[in-house]
Amino acid sequence: MTKVKICGLMTAADVAIVNAAHPDYAGFVFAPGRHHVTLTKAQELRASLAPDIISVGVFVDTPLDEMLAAVSSKAISVVQLHGSEPEPIVQLLQERGAKVIRVFKGNRTALPQTSADFVMVDAGAGSGQTLNWQQVPSAAKPLFLAGGLTPANVGAAIATVHPFAVDVSSGVEGKHGKDPDLVAAFINNARAAS
Repeated sequence: MTKVKICGLMTAADVAIVNAAHPDYAGFVFAPGRHHVTLTKAQELRASLAPDIISVGVFVDTPLDEMLAAVSSKAISVVQLHGSEPEPIVQLLQERGAKVIRVFKGNRTALPQTSADFVMVDAGAGSGQTLNWQQVPSAAKPLFLAGGLTPANVGAAIATVHPFAVDVSSGVEGKHGKDPDLVAAFINNARAAS
């Protein structure tokens, strides 16, 4: 069954919504941007998150010690790398006990080699654009699909790409953050399609 990651949790209300809907992964964004949270906030949210939901930290060219601090604090157990981090950083994170998702942006004919545990293909950093799903290359590692996914299109995306997991943030948001109906619909539609 395709796994689901709900990314961009920022508030206790977001965590309550995610706990009720119970995806496989939940993401905290440490990179600058609309969904940014501090490590202290991520620790607070993680403490309220259901223990069996795997927490992921999203980083863009962040110093290694900051990423390791997030892992050692237990706020996250998976590091998602959205920048141009070199392979030795991936390996160092793994040596310190973190799983790593290496993100590749845009349509590609092939994915570069990586020692990361997972790869992700994304249309762009929170752009809301979708990839051409027919052109997503096969991956040697479990593949997360991101970029413009919504409850309405996630079923078609899974049927076309057959990813290990799907990742959504803005596609399940209303005016005031995560929307419980959209989160539930996204998870239900993803699971029904796989």
